[in-house]
Amino acid sequence: MPTFRKKSSQSDVDTRPDVNGVNASAQETESGIDEVMKKYDKESNTRVWVGRPKTVISIIMSVFSLYCIWSTLFSTAALEIRLTAFLGGVIIMGFLYYPASKRHVRPNHMPWYDWIIMIAGASCFFFYCIRYPVLSRKLTSASKMTTLYIIIGVIGLLVIFELCRRCVGVPILCVLAVLLIYTFATGLPLKRLIYTLFFSTGGVIGTPAQVCAKFIVVFIVFGAFLERTGISAFFIDLANKIAGWAAGGPAKVAVISSALCGMVSGSSVGNTVTTGSVTIPMMKKTGYKPEFAGAVEASASTGGQIMPPIMGAAAFLMAEYMGVPYGQVALKAILPAVLYFTGIFIAVHLEAKKLDLKGIPRQELTPWKKLLSRLYLLLPLVILVWLVATNKRTMAFAAAISILCAIIVGLPGIFQKEHAAAAAAGSKGFAGKAIKETGRTVLASLEAGGRGTITVAVACGVAGCIAGCITATGLASKLITGIVAVSQDSVFIALFLTMLCCIVLGMGVPTTANYCIMAATTAPILIKMGLPAVSAHFFVFYFGIVADITPPVALAAYAGSAIAKSNPMKTGINATKLAIAAFIVPYIFAFNPALLFEGTTGGLQIVQIVITSIIGIFGVAACLNGYLFKKLIIPLRLIILAGGLLLMYPTTFTDIIGIIIVAAVVLLQLMLAKRSKKAQP
Repeated sequence: MPTFRKKSSQSDVDTRPDVNGVNASAQETESGIDEVMKKYDKESNTRVWVGRPKTVISIIMSVFSLYCIWSTLFSTAALEIRLTAFLGGVIIMGFLYYPASKRHVRPNHMPWYDWIIMIAGASCFFFYCIRYPVLSRKLTSASKMTTLYIIIGVIGLLVIFELCRRCVGVPILCVLAVLLIYTFATGLPLKRLIYTLFFSTGGVIGTPAQVCAKFIVVFIVFGAFLERTGISAFFIDLANKIAGWAAGGPAKVAVISSALCGMVSGSSVGNTVTTGSVTIPMMKKTGYKPEFAGAVEASASTGGQIMPPIMGAAAFLMAEYMGVPYGQVALKAILPAVLYFTGIFIAVHLEAKKLDLKGIPRQELTPWKKLLSRLYLLLPLVILVWLVATNKRTMAFAAAISILCAIIVGLPGIFQKEHAAAAAAGSKGFAGKAIKETGRTVLASLEAGGRGTITVAVACGVAGCIAGCITATGLASKLITGIVAVSQDSVFIALFLTMLCCIVLGMGVPTTANYCIMAATTAPILIKMGLPAVSAHFFVFYFGIVADITPPVALAAYAGSAIAKSNPMKTGINATKLAIAAFIVPYIFAFNPALLFEGTTGGLQIVQIVITSIIGIFGVAACLNGYLFKKLIIPLRLIILAGGLLLMYPTTFTDIIGIIIVAAVVLLQLMLAKRSKKAQP
């Protein structure tokens, strides 16, 4: 999915107002972001191209983005032809952009062996693409595999695995290696394995790659265009205006801005670093501890992948696996996402009250008039949501229309006042300058879209290979039998074991790939044990995401700690506590899908579920924070926790009991706080 990357956000950092004097110079900020991204985000370790080579690479990336849009909207070629051409292009771009290691990064330098690997790998996929009409007749089963086909398949797979190591990381390859060893141990012939993983639609060009080429790429390009309208800076300014003045305002700004930016962002680390470079210093200056400040940004940024309407790339895969329209997936994700961010927001508010922290002076905030004048930036998102909600057009068409809208929004002289004034005055040469500026923006957006596609496409290709190994060996059915036996038909135990699998496999693995693995292995287990398909897929989706903030490998939390200059492990633990809703809510909608608006009887029931669930998350957050008007003693913390959990389980009986418990604790704490205040001299 679209990622707010640090380089393309430079204009946002440069032009953002200096709130409370926390922003360093643009150059220092850019340098700091770059350092953190390279340390925690594999995608940021790239080659350095300058001058003409850089121009050539930019054109290649841009042409690839245009090809993907054209292929998605207009191509009628066979699926295998489109996918192999797509992956062949990804290999070329990937090796032009990602070096073998950090030591190999020199300006305009690409080793000879990388050229050979790139050409060999891309040639294998292009061979399949060009020869598909012949292969579709001759290569109808694994028994028809010849030595030439085996060699082509092996080279193509090894090259894409190497590219995965460079741009995605080693953890997902470790999972694949274990499965390959298991596959050979079961006695599966090499011919059948290569046929399954390379030449059939059950491997590298399987469902994940199909969804990536069909939907995800277009939305990545849309995100690149949307980013260049300046919407991320608008979101931060808007969040400042809404909550920056309140107690502990900067932390609330981090929650709101990360949720808003997360709607079009699919990278927990990227979102943490981009918005965190502004919000974390603000939080520290306000009085929050560094570990807490880094944790707030990491947990809020991670939640961006569950925030409708766009969510992460895995949401498109969910729609494909469940066989439902994407709009329904986004609709069902609304309440869990609201609970997630509400829980974090309440936690930072209680922490601010406990520490008696103040907000940003109102006079330092952006005026409403200036913010309202920038509302046009939301137009591409509004059009996208409308097209998706009405379901009148395909997702790809909706994204294409939204891209055109983003281009129009960014046109000089149309919406931007400084350019509009120059145009109205008939400034000499304005039209030519406007055309050049628009051209540069379009080219940069297409380039960023092509670059952002590499990691997602490679992760999807490798995830397809993992799913292919699982299918070829029948491992999924064996896992189902094993977990059912271990859990002894206990749904809760099966859910707990599934949660552990998702978190462990999600450590260092992109959400998209993690979800693909879980959808092929553990989701069928939950469905077999009686869970609705929607609940099962959302369950594994959520726990794949929270792996980014769950120690010991919590990349988003570590990125936040690097900016906050805090202890990484303590930051990860704090982030896990703040994101507690993500650990509780999946269990609730697993047992009662009403939280996902499944089986609801009407609007009144939905309103009841929303209100009681928010009150419930308040009770859970108060328990974890240990403060409500005054310090909460342990017995009261346990009582309000019980009340909160009862409220989050959507039935009328539990709601009534939960409200009574939470209200009683709140009133008692209020009375005790007033008594303590009166007793003070």
